[in-house]
Amino acid sequence: MTSQPDFFWNYLPYWVVAYGFAVVGWTCIGRFLMMAFLPPDHPNYIFRWFRLLTNWAIWLTDFITPRFINPRFLPLMTAFWAFALRYVAHFAFAAYGLAPTLAGAAS
Repeated sequence: MTSQPDFFWNYLPYWVVAYGFAVVGWTCIGRFLMMAFLPPDHPNYIFRWFRLLTNWAIWLTDFITPRFINPRFLPLMTAFWAFALRYVAHFAFAAYGLAPTLAGAAS
């Protein structure tokens, strides 16, 4: 653990953004993998939750994705953008001193 008493609470905006993008990205990958076995309207409860969590992100990604990309691969494209935005957000938070650092955790 860290010696900082408020390691989580001091960086709460950072954690919310980082974990939010991670949840969307990994859920999109899970949705893509489940699409290999299930039809698009299957009533499986896990697949329904994956669709519920990622439909908005896939809808946004559909605007910037070229039309020659098969719609079946939209969850993978969405995962790519979620991880890319998570990466960019980390450096934006770090530039303003809002991201946790290894040096701060070790002291």
